Amino acid sequence: MRWQPGARNVARIAGPVLSLLTRTWRIETRNEARWRTLVDSKRPFLFLLWHEALLPLLWHHRRQGVSIVVSEAQDGRYLAEYALRLGYQEIRGSSTRGGVRALLGAVRALEEGGAVAFTPDGPRGPRREMKPGALAAAARSGALVLPIHAEADRSWRLRSWDRFMIPKPFARVRIGYGEPFAVTEADHPALLRTKRAMDDLLEELRWPDAAAMATA
Repeated sequence: MRWQPGARNVARIAGPVLSLLTRTWRIETRNEARWRTLVDSKRPFLFLLWHEALLPLLWHHRRQGVSIVVSEAQDGRYLAEYALRLGYQEIRGSSTRGGVRALLGAVRALEEGGAVAFTPDGPRGPRREMKPGALAAAARSGALVLPIHAEADRSWRLRSWDRFMIPKPFARVRIGYGEPFAVTEADHPALLRTKRAMDDLLEELRWPDAAAMATA
């Protein structure tokens, strides 16, 4: 019989190791006022981030009352358990499993004035390809969309569909915020506009050398 470790056990084992690693990162932010203005005004908003950048962004925005939409698949459960330990609220579901429940949960959290983090290319890709669920939640709730991304000057990249990024010890990590914007519906023009905003942010944070290339 093959033993399958539960997500909670994996998080319990990996959590202390990740905590040691994350505390070595040297984080710098760009355009952080865009996020703080929304928080100070108590305006509900939706963090929009690519799946590959989850780890440093989860760490940076820990214990801030953010809700996160996570997949019901096993790999999603690992991330969910780690996020719960960092103080996030969980909304279960994804574009492939539990999608309607996830959308309703996100809308509910936004209508209550909260912040929700959404990975529009998750849980299984394709990498950096927009799916409409996040924009539908923003349109239904009237919340603003806030693009966010992270890049590291030195990182491991997993051989997964998203090239999941793990910044190395003592890496410099850039976290940047795009211009918040509103959407009225999750149609094709809105998806294209959002993809451009995410691409612009990615280009802005890119390191000028090849130091962050995959090494794992």
